[in-house]
Amino acid sequence: MTAWDSEKIITALQKYNLTPDKIHYVVSTHGHSDHIGNNNLFLNAKHIVGYSVSFRDKYYMHSFDKGEEYCINDSVKVVPTPGHTLADVTVLVTTEGGQRVALCGDLFEKYEDIEDPNVWLEAGSDDPVQQMRNRLKIAEAADWIVPGHGPKFQVTEQIRNSLHRQAGNAPV
Repeated sequence: MTAWDSEKIITALQKYNLTPDKIHYVVSTHGHSDHIGNNNLFLNAKHIVGYSVSFRDKYYMHSFDKGEEYCINDSVKVVPTPGHTLADVTVLVTTEGGQRVALCGDLFEKYEDIEDPNVWLEAGSDDPVQQMRNRLKIAEAADWIVPGHGPKFQVTEQIRNSLHRQAGNAPV
């Protein structure tokens, strides 16, 4: 969220009896200001911002650029999904009930960009072909998608088929 949204974040955490100092990982799907604006609230957390992994003044190398996933635990992993920026990542979570949820930032702007690709293209894409392919990859891996600028939505076969058609038309 933006630098002006700190109260929203703190209030949301309080609903779950959490405070920023109890958070161990903060994942920002990419480095745009509307996605990293309050990372400073989480001073006890390891931060993953796009392909960058850090804790305090230490930076760690991880091969996101080679397609490697970063496993936080058995239920949470961070996968590279470049396109919107060349260092985008998506968080894949498997719930206790077995549902697969993708928190994907601006890989998907919102539900409406499934049928109208101009929504995500006009929002900016450093590599539209990679973004199109990674949109399909995440739709194949997830039951639910939490996009960068809209409410979560369930991934249906219709959505997967639409993304397949779009990716099939992508130049190689």
